[in-house]
Amino acid sequence: MLAPIHRVYVDGYYMDETEVTNEEFEKFVKATGYVTVAEQKPTKEEFPTANEEDLVTGSVVFTPTPSAVNLNNFLQWWRYEPGADWRHPEGPQSTIIGKEKYPVVHVVYEDAEAYAKWAGKRLPTEAEWEFVARGGKTGNLYAWGNDLKPKGKFQANIYQGHFPIKDGDTGEDGFKGIAPTKQYAPNPYGLYDIAGNVWEWVHDWYSVDYYKSLAESGKVTRNPQGPDAYYDPSDPSEIKRVHRGGSFLCTDQYCTRYMVGTRGKGEIRSVCKSRWF
Repeated sequence: MLAPIHRVYVDGYYMDETEVTNEEFEKFVKATGYVTVAEQKPTKEEFPTANEEDLVTGSVVFTPTPSAVNLNNFLQWWRYEPGADWRHPEGPQSTIIGKEKYPVVHVVYEDAEAYAKWAGKRLPTEAEWEFVARGGKTGNLYAWGNDLKPKGKFQANIYQGHFPIKDGDTGEDGFKGIAPTKQYAPNPYGLYDIAGNVWEWVHDWYSVDYYKSLAESGKVTRNPQGPDAYYDPSDPSEIKRVHRGGSFLCTDQYCTRYMVGTRGKGEIRSVCKSRWF
């Protein structure tokens, strides 16, 4: 949670209305020849204790468990899949053909920055992301209001059912897994999928106490850029940036990051998904 509550001011800016799609990312790759981190073979310098045979290109893929598990170890439902990347989201036998309007996945922070620079854009700050996510409605729990299911209808692609077991997602919101963009109504500022579907990188370093320091200043902070350095006492050796918005795997059983005032964190070379402006 972004606690304690604090006030910020942001100047005007533009934001893409959807998450970056496979179609858009492919244009970037074709124009530049860019190779994502997931497509680069890991090195001994990065992973000095790894066996040489384990240093293969790939990425992590959600893998449902065969039965109920204790939710204290996320490694139970994530696996490293050789050959998984943005073109092959489930592994080398998978494809994005026919999924041009789906959000691009297996994108790390530096991949997101590279795309943004090519597109003449940049990643939003966390304050900018939250401002547009709220759509001018201060204090609401969700981008669409305070009711998770207004009139009994889901407003975002999140997880329903028993997490994370095989076939546990009931798809009550219309989708099991990632959805194409623009499948739900936009928020009041015209942004789609600001909650759920895929996580989104923002500019800020992750620091557990940054918002406490802003609140203690007693001032309205103008255009905050995030902390000067990362700080996660639970994992101090990892370099992390902030994730926002949650994903199709978020559920009240484990992760409610589809709520506007919540945040995630990710090691900068871990895979995530992004929206840019």
